[in-house]
Amino acid sequence: MMERRHNKFKDPLCQCRKSLSSSVIKSANRKLKKNVDKKIANAQIEKGLLLIITGNGKGKSTSGFGTVARAVGHGKKCAVAQFIKGTWDNGERNLLEKLGVEFQVMATGFTWETQNKAADTEAAQGVWQECKRMLQDESIDVVLFDELTYMVSYGYIELEEVVEALNNRPAMQSVIITGRAAHRTLIDMADTVSEVKNVKHAFESGVKALKGVDW
Repeated sequence: MMERRHNKFKDPLCQCRKSLSSSVIKSANRKLKKNVDKKIANAQIEKGLLLIITGNGKGKSTSGFGTVARAVGHGKKCAVAQFIKGTWDNGERNLLEKLGVEFQVMATGFTWETQNKAADTEAAQGVWQECKRMLQDESIDVVLFDELTYMVSYGYIELEEVVEALNNRPAMQSVIITGRAAHRTLIDMADTVSEVKNVKHAFESGVKALKGVDW
């Protein structure tokens, strides 16, 4: 009986702590909202963006294609150039081509499969010429250069040529570049850079890549 009666009474100190905690949280949230609102109000520049998605984790291409899908959903015209993974069946391409997205693909596959740098360079240059055309086309709103970083690292495409083409593109055209080890020059000139970190990967445990999820 005493125990039940005791439960009816609330600890005033505990209540005070809860009230204080709630007040602190509300104050912090108001301060956070004020800072966010200020940043939104100050962000008045309108221009095409250069986004770099790099790092050794899984999901760089997935992120790039997700942005393309978003842009298509808003009625934007998009184009994609794919390096490295050209011989793979591609779920994103299967979908996006039906929605009018242009694809230019380096169809030689991974470099360690071809073992032929001359052929790889020629294939990369062929796709890069199409990339330069895209970067001069004012009607294209968003361009994805999937795995372009490898082409620069391997010397298949000159960094200076990439920088020049990016700098001379239409003012409102956005470009997404994916791949590991993005060159410092590209990172410095980008508007937004994301690094995908590898924490754990199913492949390392012997799990086969799953159609529709991994590719």
